[in-house]
Amino acid sequence: MEHKTYHIEGLIEFIPRVFRDERGWFMETYSGKMFEPFGINPVFVQDNESVSKKGVLRGLHFQKPPFAQGKLVRVASGSVLDVAVDLRKDSPTYGQHATCILDAKQHNMLYIPEGFAHGFVALEENTSFLYKCTNYYHQPSEGGILWNDPSLCIDWGIANPLVSPKDEVLPLLQDFYSPF
Repeated sequence: MEHKTYHIEGLIEFIPRVFRDERGWFMETYSGKMFEPFGINPVFVQDNESVSKKGVLRGLHFQKPPFAQGKLVRVASGSVLDVAVDLRKDSPTYGQHATCILDAKQHNMLYIPEGFAHGFVALEENTSFLYKCTNYYHQPSEGGILWNDPSLCIDWGIANPLVSPKDEVLPLLQDFYSPF
């Protein structure tokens, strides 16, 4: 499995080998061994899936410690612009973000460790987004940062995304105290 790292420590994109023939294709979607070269061993305890229309933006979300989640994200159909924002207060890249196009044709995946806000915008109709989480969802520990916070300078590539009312009222990064 190939991989790519980003300017923000901890983010890893995985590009699996896909075996194709006249019957279709096969790929390994997860193996703990893929993390060994990075000295990490995430234990995933929950899988989630969402399906979104083109233009739906979800995020930027996280869970506060002790319920913080690392995530391995990918799409089963369609494509997304995936965004991870570093919220680790002692990180030299605090407040910076990285983007990655995840698509069902390339089958790539992005690992986002604890301490990041995460979001995505669906680039195609009926985009199925899958994520493995290292901790269980805990509603009282939910948090988020406003998706269009001007200080983040995120280019979502879309003028008028469809955003939930809850995501429209998340705080700005400057009004946020990081628990990470």
